[in-house]
Amino acid sequence: MKLQSTLTLIFTLLIINNVYAMDADIVKCNAAVDNRDAAGALTIANHALKANKNDIDALICKGRAFSISGDVQGAVTTLKQAADLSPTPFDKTVVAILTGNAYKMAKQYDQAIESYHQAAELAKTDKNQNYERISINLAGDSFFETQKYQQALDAYTAASKLAANDNERGESYENIALTHHKLGQNDAALEYQIKAYFTHEKVGTLDQYAHSSIELGRYYTIAKNYVAAENTLNKIIKFAKEQGGAYYEAQGYYLLAKVKVATGDKPAALALIEKANKIAQETKDQALTQEILDETAGIV
Repeated sequence: MKLQSTLTLIFTLLIINNVYAMDADIVKCNAAVDNRDAAGALTIANHALKANKNDIDALICKGRAFSISGDVQGAVTTLKQAADLSPTPFDKTVVAILTGNAYKMAKQYDQAIESYHQAAELAKTDKNQNYERISINLAGDSFFETQKYQQALDAYTAASKLAANDNERGESYENIALTHHKLGQNDAALEYQIKAYFTHEKVGTLDQYAHSSIELGRYYTIAKNYVAAENTLNKIIKFAKEQGGAYYEAQGYYLLAKVKVATGDKPAALALIEKANKIAQETKDQALTQEILDETAGIV
């Protein structure tokens, strides 16, 4: 239901690939990190640092390499060197975010949140609203993953006020909706998911639109608005078929099965679950198979 890990990865790649102009060795170093080749990345970074011990890009790549190898202390120490050498508040903001990511990867969430808050303050001082929003959202993700849902909601709400366009607002609405759901505030969850749905329908990617549709169907079902739930889920099932989105098609089937059970049509529910399972088998998606089992427990 949550796309935080994917978004964190996308953000990291955005920083590495688009913010800095790098030489070929650093590009290779970061590519090695992205391919989870910590040893290869460390070799390249160390070679660059022999030539110039103050190479910030090499230090950042080395810190990321330590992080994926599980050496959080090495990552934090190396990224601190990069921060100390960084000449601008923006550079320091980026390093603070990557430090937070290193802590988060090691499941040291308190330290991750502290780093993200530092990044947000640096971005605010630098009047960089985009990176302030991103930093606050990342802190929210860490609160969410540790089930501190009220703190997560506060963070996501603060970040939403910094959104500069509909894509950013859609992401915020989705975060806020899910967090309200986790807090048992399902009327508010439905309100924000409707906002997310219409925003992603207008400007989102196909994945964002499909995901927001699935979650809207889920919240309508929880609210016992079964007609709206069925209409929403049938629409996304049709859309997913047309676009080749087998995963979302399967999700639509098993959520629609819940609607059928709630409205007293268990045979239809069982047929829908069978369709979902068939997709999981055909795509050899074991995670989807488990998801269907978890979501339909008690129906079959």
